[in-house]
Amino acid sequence: MSVDSIKLQTPYLSLDDEFYRLSEPIPLEEPYLVSFSADAAKLIDLDEKSCKDKKFIDLLNGTFLPEGSKPFSMCYAGHQFGHFNPWLGDGRAINLGSTHGWNLQTKGSGDTYYARTADGRSALRSSIREYLMSEAMHHLGIPTTRALGIIGSKTQIIRSNMEKASIVMRMSESWVRFGTFEYFYYMGEHDKLEELCDYVIAESYPHLNDEEDKYYKMFCVILEKTASLVASWQAIGFCHGVMNTDNMSIAGLTIDYGPYAMLDDFNYNYVCNNSDRVGRYSYGEQPNISYWNITKFSKTLSKIVSPERMQKKLDDYGDFIFPNAYVDVMRKKLGLYVDLESDRELVEKLVVALHESYVDYTLFFRTLSRYSGDRMPIYDIVMEPVVIDNWLILYDERLSLETIAQADRQELMLKSNPKYILKNFMLQEAIELAQKGDFSMVETLLYVAEHPYDELPEYEHFTGDTPEEHKNIGLSCSS
Repeated sequence: MSVDSIKLQTPYLSLDDEFYRLSEPIPLEEPYLVSFSADAAKLIDLDEKSCKDKKFIDLLNGTFLPEGSKPFSMCYAGHQFGHFNPWLGDGRAINLGSTHGWNLQTKGSGDTYYARTADGRSALRSSIREYLMSEAMHHLGIPTTRALGIIGSKTQIIRSNMEKASIVMRMSESWVRFGTFEYFYYMGEHDKLEELCDYVIAESYPHLNDEEDKYYKMFCVILEKTASLVASWQAIGFCHGVMNTDNMSIAGLTIDYGPYAMLDDFNYNYVCNNSDRVGRYSYGEQPNISYWNITKFSKTLSKIVSPERMQKKLDDYGDFIFPNAYVDVMRKKLGLYVDLESDRELVEKLVVALHESYVDYTLFFRTLSRYSGDRMPIYDIVMEPVVIDNWLILYDERLSLETIAQADRQELMLKSNPKYILKNFMLQEAIELAQKGDFSMVETLLYVAEHPYDELPEYEHFTGDTPEEHKNIGLSCSS
C-alpha cells in the first residue's frame, strides 16, 4: 500500500467531545526524512518504498492527511511524581486515526488545546530516542508502542539552548491511559467512565464485551498485563524513568519514552531521570510504583466496580501476581524449565549478587547463556567474583534438577538474553551525529535494535562494558 492509499478511521471521536479536541498540525519548516522503520510499516501494510515518497514526509509533517483522518488530541489527567494534576492531555501529540488496528499519532506537531503554554514541539534528540527504543523494545519481545518514522527540520525551538525540532510518528494499539480514567473520575463524570470502559473493551479487550462483570474483568486483565509488562522491564534491565499514571497504558504497553535507560552495571537503585531527586522511579521501585498506579486506577472504577473485589485483586498483585510474572521471565533468562517454588529465592539472591558484584547486566546474562560449569568467563566480567561465585554454587545445584540437555539450555538462553541493547551512550552518539546532519548511526542502531539476539560480528563493539564515564548516567525530562 502506498501513502496515498492509507485510509483511516477515528472511532475515538464517537465518544463525548470532552474526551478530545480537534487539532490542526503545525508543519515544520523544510522537513526531511531522518529514518523509516520498514518493520513497523508492515503492521499497516505500508510499502517499504513509501519512505522515498515525498508524501511520507508530508504525512508526518501534517501537510498530507489520509482519507478519513480527523486530527485530534486526547484529554487526560494524572499523578505526576505522586501529585495529582487534573489537566494534562496530548500537549504536542496529534492522533490522525487508526488502520489495521494501529492508531497513528504524530508527536511534535505543534501546540494543541492541552499544550499548557508549551510550544508542542519535540527536539530531534528526544525524537530519536523514542523512535529507536520503541523499535528496540518490540524486538526484545516487550509490549510497546511502535514508531513508523521520524523527520527533522530547520525549525528552531528553545530548550536549554536552541535546538532543531522534529516529529516522530508513533503507532499504538491504544492511547488510552490510566490518567484518561482519572480525568473523568475526579471531574465526577462517572457516566463517561462507563463510556470509556466500553470503548476500551471494544478496542483492546473485545472478548469481554458480552461477559458479566465486564468492567471488573477489564480491571483484572489490565492489572495482569501491567504486572507482566513491568516484570519484563525488570528482567531486561529497562528503567522507564517517568512512571506517572498518565504514562501507564491500559493495553499493557510501554509508552512515552522520556528519560529512560537500559542498565549498564547493575544498580538496583539506579535513577535515570535527573528530575527524580528522591528516586521514586528508580529501577528497583518500578514494581512498587506499578502497584501504586494500579491502586489509583482502581479508584477511578470504584463507582462502577466493587472496591472490595478490586482490593482483593490488588492484594494478589503484590503477593504473587507480580512476583510470579517476574520469576517466570527470569526462569527463561536462567535456563530453568522445571517450575520450582524455590526459584523465587534463587532469583532474589541473584539480584543481590548482581548489585554487589559490579557487573554489566546484559553482558552477565549473555555470558551465563554459555555457562557449562567453567566460571572463569563470568569471573572475568565482574568486579567481585566471590559474591557471584556464592550464587553460582546455588545455580549449579538448581541446574542439576533440570532434565534439559546443556546444549539445548544454552541455545534457549541465547534467545532470551540479548547480545545487543541500546545503551544511552550509544544513543547519544547517534544524536550528536544527527544534529550535524549525519543519520548513519541512527540507521545502524535501528538495525542492531532489530537483531538483539543475533551474532553480528561487524557490531561487536556494541557488546562490551559501557565506558566508565558513561555508566548509568541520568537524563532530563526536557524534550
